[in-house]
Amino acid sequence: MLPSPDPSSTFPPLRSANAQAGLTNLYQLIQWRWLALAGQVFTIAVAHYGLGLPLPLQEMLTVAACLGAYNAVSLLRWRTGRGVRNVELFLALLVDVAVLTAQLYLSGGTSNPFVFLYLPQIAVGAMLLRGSYTWSIVAITAACVALLARHNLPLPLALDMHHGLASPYVLGLLVCFVLNAVLLVVFITRISGNLRQRDARLAAARQRAAEAEHIVRMGLLASGAAHELGTPLATMAVILGDWRRDPAIASQPTLCDDVAEMQAQVQRCKSIVSGILLSAGETRGESSNQTTVCRFLDALAQDWRATRSVEHFAYDNQVRTDRPMVADATLEQMVFNVLDNARDASPHWVGMAAWQDAQALYIRVQDQGPGFAPAILAQLGQPYQSTKGRPGGGLGLFLAMNVARTLGGSVQARNNPEGGAQVTITLPLAAIALAET
Repeated sequence: MLPSPDPSSTFPPLRSANAQAGLTNLYQLIQWRWLALAGQVFTIAVAHYGLGLPLPLQEMLTVAACLGAYNAVSLLRWRTGRGVRNVELFLALLVDVAVLTAQLYLSGGTSNPFVFLYLPQIAVGAMLLRGSYTWSIVAITAACVALLARHNLPLPLALDMHHGLASPYVLGLLVCFVLNAVLLVVFITRISGNLRQRDARLAAARQRAAEAEHIVRMGLLASGAAHELGTPLATMAVILGDWRRDPAIASQPTLCDDVAEMQAQVQRCKSIVSGILLSAGETRGESSNQTTVCRFLDALAQDWRATRSVEHFAYDNQVRTDRPMVADATLEQMVFNVLDNARDASPHWVGMAAWQDAQALYIRVQDQGPGFAPAILAQLGQPYQSTKGRPGGGLGLFLAMNVARTLGGSVQARNNPEGGAQVTITLPLAAIALAET
């Protein structure tokens, strides 16, 4: 069957995509923080022991140790696998800003050339956060810089920038610039990649939702068509039955044959309407019957050959172990759609082969036509993707893929190297077969 989709069922994929992106971004922040921690310890050691600057080592190393402990807790949080919201990322960035502010307070405030390390925090916040969170990071970092300009432990570092690279301050500015550039390139590139992956997952989820909505619209259209056509078809069937029993008509064999043919065509119209209803989403089981895999395949091939005009239909049933199954018009219509597409592409020859293994039944339909266009293969199964150039084209594979997907199977298509195309339908036996008794 093709179940009527619930719009709310599309929300879990969207939440899953956001949760996965949040976890990935949290892991990027954890990596960022380990590098920042290593950089802080290295810079403190170089400034104190290499440049001879008197720094409060105990206090600065204590702040670095607190950052390491927080990062270890964040790593444990990441390993839980639970979704990460914007507010968590915002708080994590606030911790980084607070640690950087504490280190700058202990080492000269705004006179420290590494004060520009606030800029990567703002850039990362702009990439990860949205709306008010981003501007909050901007406002908080600006307030921290303003406070550091007035409140800090002085750093005996001369602003002798006229000495060029011989000046410790200029050298610190250069190192700060290189760090900013490297961090921005590396981590923003990674975060951008994570966001693109999230957007791709969201786009796929929205596409599935659009397809589900399309099926609902088709079901409503089919129900309306059945309502409109059912009554006149039933009336015609009754009238034709009365005509066939009328003595004046029964005595004329030609008229009897015409009435019988009209009855057969009316019955075919009713079957077509029922098939449309089943393909569009009616409950599976209304026309179900117990049969076997081989009988179902043989009857399907015979019915299609009898109702379609094709010069040569090659049918090869390779199912060796027959087993009972439940068949209905939905399965038949699914294969008919694929066969009809093959006939449209190759009116002179259509091939159908079937085989099975322990898990699934496979039905392969081949033709000798021009094959699928690359654009069609790239968007296989999307509605209205067709090269036939007629309104409503491109629904055959769309319906077939939705029926197969509902049963836990799949539909795959490719072009043959020697020409033509083939479509393989995979149906799990667990979904269609019955237990043998």
